[in-house]
Amino acid sequence: MENLSETQYAYLLLSPAMLLLAVIAFWPLLSTLRLSLFADSFAAASVGQFVGLDNYVAIITGQRTALLPSPFLPQALTVQALFNSALAVTILFTVISVSFETVIGFVQALILDQDFRGRRWVRVAIILPWAIPIVVQGMIFFLMFQPNIGFLVGTAEDPALLNQLGLLSVTPLANAQDATMIVIVADVWKTTAFMALLILAGMQSIDRSLYDVARVSGASPWQRFKLITLPIILPTVLVAMLFRTIQAMRIYGLIETVAGCTTVPSLSCLVVTTFNQRLLGSSATIAFITAAVIGVVVSIYIVGYARGEMA
Repeated sequence: MENLSETQYAYLLLSPAMLLLAVIAFWPLLSTLRLSLFADSFAAASVGQFVGLDNYVAIITGQRTALLPSPFLPQALTVQALFNSALAVTILFTVISVSFETVIGFVQALILDQDFRGRRWVRVAIILPWAIPIVVQGMIFFLMFQPNIGFLVGTAEDPALLNQLGLLSVTPLANAQDATMIVIVADVWKTTAFMALLILAGMQSIDRSLYDVARVSGASPWQRFKLITLPIILPTVLVAMLFRTIQAMRIYGLIETVAGCTTVPSLSCLVVTTFNQRLLGSSATIAFITAAVIGVVVSIYIVGYARGEMA
C-alpha cells in the first residue's frame, strides 16, 4: 500500500462503497433490463418468450397503449392528451415543482441566513411541512379539494372562489389537469423546506468577511448578492436541484394518496400498475426507460456543474 499513488489509494478506500453500490443498485438495474427483453405472459409463467427490444419499440410507438392503464407518450398535441400521458405528466411535474421549490427555497434560505428575533421559530415553521409523512400530506390535500368536504371547492350550485375564477372545476380530483396542479402544489408545499435547508447550508459556509469588505467598498445589497452569494452558492443550488429532480421523476406516493394514478399518471404509477397486472415485461421496460431518462437528466446536471466549476 505504501507504493500506491494518492489516486490509487483513494480508489482502494472507495472500493467497498462502490462494491456495495454495485450490489444494491446496478444489479437490480441489470435484472430489470433483462426482464424487459421478455414478452408479457398472460399464462401462469412470470414472463413470456424472449423478444429483444420489441417491448421498447411497442411502448414508445404506442402499440402497447391498449394494454397500459395510461399512454406512455401523448397521443395527440392537445392539452388533454398531454395530461393523460405518463411521460408528459412526469416531465411537467418535475419542471414546475423543482423550479418553484428552487426559487421559494432560495428566498427562504436568504431570510433564514439573516440574524433576527424569532429566527428559530421561523425555521421550525418552514421545516414542519417537510416532516409530515406523505400519506398524511396526501390526505390533507385530498380532503381540502374534496367536493362537499374541502373548503377550497364548492358545488355546481354553490361554487367556491377558485371555481368562480375558473382555476378549478367543481370536481378537481377527477380532472387530470386540476389534479396534476394540486399534486404539484402539494409537493412544493412539502419539499421547499428541503431545498431551503440545503441552500442555507451552503450560505452558512460563506466567509462573512467577504461581505464586510464589500460593504466597506460601497457595494449595494444587490451587488453583494450578485457578486458574492450567487457565484458561491450556485454549485450547492445545482446539487439540491439534482436531488429534487431525481425524486420528482419518481413521484408516486403523493399522486396515489391525493388523486390516484388513474387521474394523474406518472412513470412510476405506470410501472406499479403494470406490475400489479402481471405485465412484467412492460413494467420492466417502463422502469428501465424511467431510469434512462433520469440518467440523462443527471448527466445534464453533471455537465452543467462541471462547466460552472471550470468557469
